[in-house]
Amino acid sequence: MTVEPVPDAPAAVATLPDGQALVVADYHAGLEVGLRYDGVELRSQAGDRREAVLGLLERTAADRLVLLGDFGHAIGDPGGEEREELEALLDALPVPVTVVKGNHDGDLDDLLADRDGVDVTPGHGRRFGGVGFVHGHTWPSPDVLAADVVCMGHEHPMVRLEDEVGGARAERAWLRGPLDPAPFAEFHDADIAIDGELVVFPSFNDLTGGTWVNVEEQGFLAPFLPTGVDEAQAYLLDGTRLGAYRQV
Repeated sequence: MTVEPVPDAPAAVATLPDGQALVVADYHAGLEVGLRYDGVELRSQAGDRREAVLGLLERTAADRLVLLGDFGHAIGDPGGEEREELEALLDALPVPVTVVKGNHDGDLDDLLADRDGVDVTPGHGRRFGGVGFVHGHTWPSPDVLAADVVCMGHEHPMVRLEDEVGGARAERAWLRGPLDPAPFAEFHDADIAIDGELVVFPSFNDLTGGTWVNVEEQGFLAPFLPTGVDEAQAYLLDGTRLGAYRQV
């Protein structure tokens, strides 16, 4: 397959024209700093996140890293611990990087501009051969939508699972299903050749929380969901297929 999840990891491998890319979404470097402002004291997990990425690159033998938006957490210019985390990861990476701009990445340009091997896409995404990449906070471009597979983040999808005695837990999940051309054609006011599928990535950062996709009271964040992929299936990180996300 063009985009294949890595078992037991919030990451996938995408086949691009120039090789294999490891793809992760919603890294949210420096999230712990933001949580402290809210009164939640957590030790920094920057080193753990960095080692997790490096380990996945080695495990998959990927030629490139694609970050599907929200690489950083602060919406403004990153500073202090967040900047240190971003720079430490970039310094350690042995492969080129594509950063797909997300809604938290507005002021990352200065940090990334002078780095060799770092490519930054516009907010509407970019297509590499048969794979399109977009964060999901805004509408994908027609070129991205023409891909065989469109990868997005932003939602941090999770499912609420209950056991026989009424206990419940939430787990990160993948959503995957065929794209519906109608909402995209209406937005772009043009006929777009859409015959691919959408893959909604779980958040790489396990502290972010997310959208409980099988809880009616919770809505999606992306402007084109759920109408853009209403028949999506949900999967756990271990590959377990849960079926249609609304019925989980």
